[in-house]
Amino acid sequence: MKLTRKMVLSRAKASELDSVRKLNCWGSRLTDISICREMPSLEVITLSVNGVSTLEPVRQCQHLSELYLRKNRIPSLAELFYLKDLPRLRVLWLAENPCCGSDPHLYRMTVLRNLPGLQKLDNQTVTEEELSRALREGDEITTAPAREDTESGRPEAPFTLSSTDPAAETEQDALGSSADEASSVQEQLGMRLPARNQPSSFPPREAAPSLKNRFPGRPTPRHPPRLPALHDNNVLTAILLLLRELDAEGLEVVHQTVGSRLQALHRRELQEDTE
Repeated sequence: MKLTRKMVLSRAKASELDSVRKLNCWGSRLTDISICREMPSLEVITLSVNGVSTLEPVRQCQHLSELYLRKNRIPSLAELFYLKDLPRLRVLWLAENPCCGSDPHLYRMTVLRNLPGLQKLDNQTVTEEELSRALREGDEITTAPAREDTESGRPEAPFTLSSTDPAAETEQDALGSSADEASSVQEQLGMRLPARNQPSSFPPREAAPSLKNRFPGRPTPRHPPRLPALHDNNVLTAILLLLRELDAEGLEVVHQTVGSRLQALHRRELQEDTE
Protein backbone atom coordinates (compact mmCIF):
# COMPACT_ATOMS: atom_id res chain seq x y z
CA MET A 1 0.00 0.00 0.00
CA LYS A 2 1.21 3.48 -0.85
CA LEU A 3 1.30 6.29 1.67
CA THR A 4 -0.71 9.02 -0.01
CA ARG A 5 -1.04 12.77 0.40
CA LYS A 6 -4.58 12.34 1.72
CA MET A 7 -3.49 9.83 4.35
CA VAL A 8 -0.63 12.05 5.52
CA LEU A 9 -2.70 15.22 5.83
CA SER A 10 -5.49 13.36 7.61
CA ARG A 11 -3.23 11.69 10.16
CA ALA A 12 -1.06 14.75 10.75
CA LYS A 13 -4.05 17.11 10.80
CA ALA A 14 -2.20 19.41 8.41
CA SER A 15 -3.14 21.32 5.26
CA GLU A 16 0.15 21.02 3.36
CA LEU A 17 2.82 18.34 3.18
CA ASP A 18 5.69 20.73 3.80
CA SER A 19 4.21 21.68 7.18
CA VAL A 20 3.98 18.10 8.53
CA ARG A 21 6.32 17.63 11.49
CA LYS A 22 5.00 14.46 13.17
CA LEU A 23 3.38 11.46 11.52
CA ASN A 24 2.15 8.17 12.96
CA CYS A 25 1.56 5.33 10.47
CA TRP A 26 1.98 2.33 12.79
CA GLY A 27 0.59 -0.90 11.37
CA SER A 28 -0.84 0.67 8.19
CA ARG A 29 0.32 -2.06 5.76
CA LEU A 30 2.51 0.43 3.92
CA THR A 31 5.09 -0.62 1.35
CA ASP A 32 5.64 2.70 -0.45
CA ILE A 33 6.63 5.82 1.51
CA SER A 34 7.99 7.81 -1.44
CA ILE A 35 5.82 10.76 -0.45
CA CYS A 36 8.25 11.40 2.40
CA ARG A 37 10.40 13.17 -0.17
CA GLU A 38 7.79 15.93 -0.12
CA MET A 39 7.90 16.44 3.65
CA PRO A 40 11.08 18.44 4.37
CA SER A 41 9.87 19.57 7.81
CA LEU A 42 9.25 16.05 9.13
CA GLU A 43 10.78 15.52 12.59
CA VAL A 44 9.19 12.34 13.95
CA ILE A 45 7.73 9.48 11.91
CA THR A 46 6.41 6.12 13.10
CA LEU A 47 6.41 3.39 10.45
CA SER A 48 6.65 0.30 12.64
CA VAL A 49 4.79 -2.88 11.63
CA ASN A 50 4.58 -2.18 7.91
CA GLY A 51 6.25 -3.52 4.75
CA VAL A 52 8.75 -0.74 4.03
CA SER A 53 11.85 -2.05 2.23
CA THR A 54 13.91 1.08 1.56
CA LEU A 55 14.94 4.18 3.50
CA GLU A 56 15.73 6.25 0.43
CA PRO A 57 12.60 8.48 0.65
CA VAL A 58 13.51 9.83 4.10
CA ARG A 59 16.94 11.06 3.01
CA GLN A 60 15.24 14.33 2.05
CA CYS A 61 13.89 14.88 5.58
CA GLN A 62 16.73 16.99 6.92
CA HIS A 63 14.86 17.84 10.13
CA LEU A 64 14.16 14.20 11.01
CA SER A 65 15.14 13.43 14.60
CA GLU A 66 13.21 10.23 15.36
CA LEU A 67 12.56 7.30 13.02
CA TYR A 68 10.59 4.24 14.16
CA LEU A 69 10.87 1.32 11.71
CA ARG A 70 10.59 -1.80 13.83
CA LYS A 71 9.18 -4.87 12.09
CA ASN A 72 9.43 -3.87 8.44
CA ARG A 73 11.29 -5.34 5.45
CA ILE A 74 14.53 -3.40 5.42
CA PRO A 75 16.75 -5.99 3.68
CA SER A 76 20.26 -4.71 4.35
CA LEU A 77 22.20 -2.39 6.61
CA ALA A 78 23.38 -0.74 3.40
CA GLU A 79 20.09 1.18 3.63
CA LEU A 80 21.73 3.19 6.44
CA PHE A 81 23.51 5.05 3.64
CA TYR A 82 20.35 7.11 3.20
CA LEU A 83 20.36 8.19 6.86
CA LYS A 84 24.00 9.26 7.10
CA ASP A 85 23.31 12.82 5.97
CA LEU A 86 20.45 13.47 8.39
CA PRO A 87 22.14 15.84 10.88
CA ARG A 88 19.38 15.78 13.52
CA LEU A 89 18.65 12.05 13.70
CA ARG A 90 18.88 11.03 17.37
CA VAL A 91 16.47 8.08 17.77
CA LEU A 92 16.26 5.03 15.50
CA TRP A 93 14.22 1.86 16.06
CA LEU A 94 15.19 -0.74 13.46
CA ALA A 95 14.82 -4.03 15.35
CA GLU A 96 12.97 -7.02 13.84
CA ASN A 97 13.99 -6.23 10.26
CA PRO A 98 15.86 -8.68 7.98
CA CYS A 99 18.84 -6.30 8.02
CA CYS A 100 19.45 -7.04 11.71
CA GLY A 101 20.87 -10.45 10.79
CA SER A 102 21.95 -13.12 13.25
CA ASP A 103 24.69 -11.16 15.02
CA PRO A 104 23.13 -8.52 17.31
CA HIS A 105 26.52 -7.11 18.30
CA LEU A 106 27.71 -6.59 14.73
CA TYR A 107 24.33 -5.09 13.84
CA ARG A 108 24.49 -2.53 16.65
CA MET A 109 28.15 -1.69 16.05
CA THR A 110 27.53 -1.17 12.32
CA VAL A 111 24.55 1.10 12.90
CA LEU A 112 26.48 3.22 15.42
CA ARG A 113 29.57 3.45 13.24
CA ASN A 114 27.52 4.91 10.41
CA LEU A 115 25.16 6.97 12.58
CA PRO A 116 27.35 8.21 15.45
CA GLY A 117 24.90 10.98 16.29
CA LEU A 118 22.30 8.52 17.61
CA GLN A 119 21.37 8.83 21.26
CA LYS A 120 18.99 5.84 21.25
CA LEU A 121 18.99 2.70 19.12
CA ASP A 122 16.17 0.18 19.45
CA ASN A 123 15.05 1.83 22.71
CA GLN A 124 18.52 1.43 24.28
CA THR A 125 20.61 4.45 25.17
CA VAL A 126 23.83 4.77 23.18
CA THR A 127 26.97 5.14 25.31
CA GLU A 128 30.29 6.79 24.53
CA GLU A 129 31.98 3.41 24.99
CA GLU A 130 29.76 1.88 22.32
CA LEU A 131 30.57 4.67 19.89
CA SER A 132 34.28 4.08 20.41
CA ARG A 133 33.93 0.32 19.91
CA ALA A 134 31.77 0.87 16.83
CA LEU A 135 34.70 2.56 15.08
CA ARG A 136 36.69 -0.68 15.46
CA GLU A 137 34.02 -3.38 15.27
CA GLY A 138 31.33 -2.00 12.99
CA ASP A 139 31.25 -2.13 9.19
CA GLU A 140 31.42 1.18 7.34
CA ILE A 141 28.83 1.79 4.65
CA THR A 142 30.03 4.03 1.83
CA THR A 143 27.71 3.31 -1.08
CA ALA A 144 23.97 3.14 -1.62
CA PRO A 145 22.43 -0.35 -1.87
CA ALA A 146 21.76 -1.80 -5.31
CA ARG A 147 18.07 -1.89 -6.10
CA GLU A 148 18.13 -5.18 -8.00
CA ASP A 149 14.43 -6.02 -7.78
CA THR A 150 13.38 -2.58 -8.96
CA GLU A 151 15.83 -2.43 -11.84
CA SER A 152 15.05 -5.91 -13.12
CA GLY A 153 11.32 -5.24 -13.04
CA ARG A 154 10.55 -8.23 -10.86
CA PRO A 155 7.27 -7.68 -8.99
CA GLU A 156 7.42 -7.30 -5.25
CA ALA A 157 6.03 -10.03 -3.05
CA PRO A 158 2.57 -9.23 -1.61
CA PHE A 159 2.72 -7.76 1.85
CA THR A 160 1.26 -9.57 4.84
CA LEU A 161 1.66 -8.68 8.46
CA SER A 162 1.89 -12.30 9.48
CA SER A 163 0.93 -15.81 8.47
CA THR A 164 -1.21 -15.90 11.59
CA ASP A 165 -4.48 -14.11 12.13
CA PRO A 166 -3.90 -10.37 11.49
CA ALA A 167 -6.06 -9.33 14.43
CA ALA A 168 -4.19 -11.60 16.79
CA GLU A 169 -0.84 -10.39 15.45
CA THR A 170 -1.82 -6.74 15.86
CA GLU A 171 -3.18 -7.29 19.35
CA GLN A 172 -0.13 -9.17 20.54
CA ASP A 173 2.28 -6.65 19.05
CA ALA A 174 0.43 -3.57 20.20
CA LEU A 175 -0.09 -4.68 23.78
CA GLY A 176 2.96 -6.87 24.21
CA SER A 177 6.35 -6.52 22.59
CA SER A 178 5.74 -2.93 21.43
CA ALA A 179 4.73 -1.50 24.81
CA ASP A 180 8.00 0.39 25.20
CA GLU A 181 7.81 1.71 21.66
CA ALA A 182 4.21 2.83 22.08
CA SER A 183 5.17 4.72 25.23
CA SER A 184 8.08 6.40 23.48
CA VAL A 185 6.03 7.32 20.43
CA GLN A 186 3.14 8.66 22.53
CA GLU A 187 5.58 10.85 24.43
CA GLN A 188 7.07 12.32 21.27
CA LEU A 189 3.67 12.83 19.63
CA GLY A 190 2.36 14.61 22.72
CA MET A 191 0.06 11.78 23.72
CA ARG A 192 1.84 10.30 26.72
CA LEU A 193 -0.53 9.16 29.44
CA PRO A 194 0.23 10.20 33.03
CA ALA A 195 2.11 7.75 35.22
CA ARG A 196 0.20 5.95 37.92
CA ASN A 197 1.64 8.16 40.66
CA GLN A 198 1.02 11.40 38.74
CA PRO A 199 -2.23 13.34 38.62
CA SER A 200 -4.20 13.35 35.37
CA SER A 201 -4.04 16.40 33.15
CA PHE A 202 -7.82 16.39 32.86
CA PRO A 203 -9.97 18.44 35.26
CA PRO A 204 -10.87 16.45 38.38
CA ARG A 205 -14.16 14.63 38.22
CA GLU A 206 -16.19 13.46 41.14
CA ALA A 207 -15.87 9.71 41.53
CA ALA A 208 -19.10 7.84 40.97
CA PRO A 209 -20.43 6.37 44.25
CA SER A 210 -20.68 2.63 44.50
CA LEU A 211 -24.05 0.96 44.12
CA LYS A 212 -24.01 0.06 47.78
CA ASN A 213 -23.55 3.69 48.87
CA ARG A 214 -26.13 5.02 46.44
CA PHE A 215 -28.77 2.52 47.50
CA PRO A 216 -28.29 1.62 51.19
CA GLY A 217 -29.82 -1.66 52.22
CA ARG A 218 -29.85 -3.11 48.75
CA PRO A 219 -27.48 -5.93 47.83
CA THR A 220 -24.80 -5.20 45.31
CA PRO A 221 -25.22 -6.88 41.90
CA ARG A 222 -24.58 -10.58 42.08
CA HIS A 223 -23.15 -10.72 38.59
CA PRO A 224 -19.34 -11.04 38.59
CA PRO A 225 -17.36 -8.79 36.24
CA ARG A 226 -17.62 -10.15 32.72
CA LEU A 227 -14.33 -11.23 31.20
CA PRO A 228 -13.87 -9.74 27.70
CA ALA A 229 -14.35 -12.15 24.84
CA LEU A 230 -11.93 -12.39 21.93
CA HIS A 231 -14.01 -9.93 19.87
CA ASP A 232 -14.02 -7.47 22.78
CA ASN A 233 -10.26 -7.79 23.06
CA ASN A 234 -9.87 -6.93 19.38
CA VAL A 235 -12.17 -3.94 19.75
CA LEU A 236 -10.23 -2.79 22.81
CA THR A 237 -6.95 -3.11 20.93
CA ALA A 238 -8.28 -1.02 18.05
CA ILE A 239 -9.50 1.66 20.47
CA LEU A 240 -6.16 1.83 22.26
CA LEU A 241 -4.35 2.29 18.95
CA LEU A 242 -6.78 4.97 17.78
CA LEU A 243 -6.32 6.91 21.02
CA ARG A 244 -2.83 7.82 19.81
CA GLU A 245 -4.43 9.84 17.00
CA LEU A 246 -6.37 12.12 19.37
CA ASP A 247 -5.33 15.46 20.80
CA ALA A 248 -6.17 16.65 24.34
CA GLU A 249 -9.63 17.83 23.33
CA GLY A 250 -10.46 14.54 21.69
CA LEU A 251 -9.21 12.57 24.69
CA GLU A 252 -11.42 14.65 26.99
CA VAL A 253 -14.45 13.74 24.87
CA VAL A 254 -13.50 10.05 25.20
CA HIS A 255 -13.06 10.54 28.95
CA GLN A 256 -16.57 11.96 29.33
CA THR A 257 -18.13 9.35 27.05
CA VAL A 258 -16.53 6.50 29.01
CA GLY A 259 -17.87 7.98 32.25
CA SER A 260 -21.40 8.15 30.84
CA ARG A 261 -21.16 4.63 29.49
CA LEU A 262 -20.02 3.25 32.84
CA GLN A 263 -22.91 4.94 34.62
CA ALA A 264 -25.35 3.44 32.11
CA LEU A 265 -23.90 -0.03 32.65
CA HIS A 266 -24.15 0.37 36.41
CA ARG A 267 -27.82 1.35 36.12
CA ARG A 268 -28.55 -1.63 33.91
CA GLU A 269 -26.83 -4.02 36.34
CA LEU A 270 -28.90 -2.59 39.17
CA GLN A 271 -32.13 -3.06 37.24
CA GLU A 272 -31.24 -6.66 36.40
CA ASP A 273 -30.44 -7.34 40.06
CA THR A 274 -33.74 -5.97 41.35
CA GLU A 275 -35.93 -7.82 38.83
